[in-house]
Order: sequence, then structure tokens, then C-alpha cells
Amino acid sequence: MKALFNVVAALSLGSLLASSFAQAEELTVMTSGGFTAAYKLLGPQYAAASGDTLETVLGPSMGKAPEAIPNRLARGEHADVVIMVGYALDELIKQGKVDPASRVELADSRIGMVVKQGAAKPAITTDAELKDVLLKARSVAYSDSASGVYIENELFKKLGVQDQVGPKGKMIERIPVASVVAKGDYELGFQQVAELLPVPGVTFVGKIPENVQSVTRFAAGIPRNAEHPQQAKALLEYLSSAKAQAQVQSTGLDSVPR
Repeated sequence: MKALFNVVAALSLGSLLASSFAQAEELTVMTSGGFTAAYKLLGPQYAAASGDTLETVLGPSMGKAPEAIPNRLARGEHADVVIMVGYALDELIKQGKVDPASRVELADSRIGMVVKQGAAKPAITTDAELKDVLLKARSVAYSDSASGVYIENELFKKLGVQDQVGPKGKMIERIPVASVVAKGDYELGFQQVAELLPVPGVTFVGKIPENVQSVTRFAAGIPRNAEHPQQAKALLEYLSSAKAQAQVQSTGLDSVPR
């Protein structure tokens, strides 16, 4: 009798799960640059396995640009999932726009540097080397998201080059920093590694030294007004799973310590 009950229970659970996911849904995912390369690898795999389709909306985690995720949500744009810098997501949670129980941590991102393809590849493995490269550069570009805010407000100060490098630095809005370096508009480009690697026409020099590094934690959550919260939760579980980590790391991100 107990064995029969277990079989019936298992069949009922299987039927319930099947009915819950029987209808494929279209999920709207807003993602910021640092995790986008990993998402572009993992998203199609999730869609193929679940039957859901993913509509992707790109935008920075913060800033004044209308494309920024907080600004999109403030205008009433719909999303089932938001993927962004952890502390920017926390701000949306404080504002009541994202369910705090839905928050998952996805990956750590470090800042790197590129030069135009064909240019000499400088050494930046020590603070002194990075300082020298910055002082000699004609122009420096960095993003309008978390990494660029850190570079402009903290890194230059830590290296003691704010007065010399600040005037020749430029925060680039909306587009990848590496793209303006590839065009020759700027000599050096700084952004999170995962955002630098996919851009053609540049040479990746390396990560900045660890003792002046800024590690950005990427996280994700489900907005309060998500239309498909159950499917959104399944997607987040997949993106943060152990089996996804090899592909996460292949894009230049580091796995979150567990």
C-alpha cells in the first residue's frame, strides 16, 4: 500500500509540474553589460530546455541614460527578470520594485584594460606599472556604470594621478568602451572584463592589479509586477547553478564563492 501511495504521489507531482510548465511563456529579461555575454550563452540553453522564449532588453545598471534599467522600470517598462550590479539591484529592492526573496547572486566581475589592436601591449601587473601607463596615455575611456564610477572617483586617487589623468579621462555612455578604443578615439579603455572581451579591434591587456581592483557582484531578481514569476524563478536558478559556471567563467567573469 505504501509503495502504491508513493507511486501515486510521484505521478501527481509530475502531473502538477507538467501542467505548471505546459504553456510556454515569453519572458522579458533586462540585463546590464557585465553579465550579458554569459547570459547570451546560457539563455538559449534555458529556452531550449524549458520551451520559454526570452526577449532581451539591454541597459546599464545605473546612470542617467534612458536605457538604464532603473530608468526603464521607472517609466513603467515591463520585465520578468532584471540582471544587474548587485548594489543597484538592492536599491530597486529598497524602492519596492523588485521582490527581495527573488534575489540571486550570479558572478563577480573585475576591471580590465584594452588598447587598440596593433598597439603595443603595456604591462599593468603592478600599481607602479599601471600608474606609469595612465600618466603616459594621451586619453583614457571608461564606462558610465559601476567600473567607470570606481575608476573616476577612486582608482585615480588611489594611484595619485587624479590631477594628471582626470582631465584626459572620459566616461562613455551607452556603448562598449572597447568600441571607441577600436576606432582610435581613445588610447586606453577600462571596463569590466566580460564587457571588453567580445569587442573586436582591441587587444585585451589584462586585469588591473588586485590591490586596486574593484570587484562588482552581479545579481538578479524578479520585479514585483513580473507577469511570469514562476518561469522567471526557474531561469534564475539555471543562471546561478553549478552547471552554468564553466560558461560564466569563459566570458571573463568569476564564479561567486559558495
